[in-house]
Amino acid sequence: MSFTNPAHERRSQSSAFVYSGFRGAGRTLSFAEAARELSLSPSAVSHSVRKLEDLLGHRLFQRSTREGAMLMEHIQRGMHEMQRGFALLASEERTPLRLHTAPSFATQWLLPRLAGFVRDHPNIDLRFSASTDYARFDDFDLDIVYGEPKSSPHEKIPLVREGLAPFCTPALAERIRKPEDLYHMPLIQCEVQMYQWKGWFERLVRGELVAAADDGLGVVLESTLLSERELQRGELVRPLAGSTREVEYVGHYLVHPRRAHRHEAFETFRTWLLNALGIGEPS
Repeated sequence: MSFTNPAHERRSQSSAFVYSGFRGAGRTLSFAEAARELSLSPSAVSHSVRKLEDLLGHRLFQRSTREGAMLMEHIQRGMHEMQRGFALLASEERTPLRLHTAPSFATQWLLPRLAGFVRDHPNIDLRFSASTDYARFDDFDLDIVYGEPKSSPHEKIPLVREGLAPFCTPALAERIRKPEDLYHMPLIQCEVQMYQWKGWFERLVRGELVAAADDGLGVVLESTLLSERELQRGELVRPLAGSTREVEYVGHYLVHPRRAHRHEAFETFRTWLLNALGIGEPS
């Protein structure tokens, strides 16, 4: 429910008339041409321009064109934003939901499930990009980052706890019966990974990499979350599942600006993501 002030409404209509008259005259450089465009008389356009000149205390035509040209630029920009706002209110233009994500999360977890989200929400214009950089929130609405996010005023939600374990092909697993057998195997490692093989062995004593393991190139130390598909298909197995514990850690975070008002697509995707990962809304 909304309430309007009649006096304020009249002032708004008057202001719109003044600005449209100036805009038309500024674009055509002719009161007569502007009048034809706006279906007004030339005197009405002239009156609207004089009213704006009186309001600003500047002559916008004839004596000086600098002030008029400068104001014209801002009026054009403002009118464009007004038209875009009206289009959004009328649902003539959908605001895209812009998602940024870590590459491994995109290829190994998000993309296999994204078709279902798009099918269930055909009216959401989802656009996403993947890179190892942090997102700029001028360009994106949400960011799924790998590892603890850097300090910022944005809201950050830790996603599901992941397990870290060795993975390899079933054929290679036949040669791995105990952790020491890994010393004789090619070990696949990612330099930007939070946990490396050295750290995994120490704890034991005290995306692309998955594909490499899938091709039989060696044993990869990878997240159980990001290896779900390969495990389900039987392409990869955990050779030491019965004799070692997986390392548990929070590998990914959802980061987004704290805003009082967000469009519906944002809330829909966020809820879908958290539910798909089996976690609820943060308290």
